[in-house]
Amino acid sequence: MAIIVNLDVMMAKRKISLNDLSGKVDITPANLSVLKTGKAKAIRFTTLEALCKELDCQPGDILEYKGNE
Repeated sequence: MAIIVNLDVMMAKRKISLNDLSGKVDITPANLSVLKTGKAKAIRFTTLEALCKELDCQPGDILEYKGNE
C-alpha cells in the first residue's frame, strides 16, 4: 500500500504505550494495534484528530504517502 502509517514512530517519540494511548483516545488496544501495524483499511477523521491532539502532532506525522519508486 502506498500509505505508510508512522504511528509507532510518533508513539516512541512521545514515549506513550499502546494501552495508554488507546485509553486516552477511546480506541480499543486491538483497533489501535491494527492501525499501528499498517493493516487498517481506513481511519476516521475523528480518530485521526484524537491521535494528533494526544500526540501533539500533525496528520502528516502519522500518515505518509510513498508512491511506486
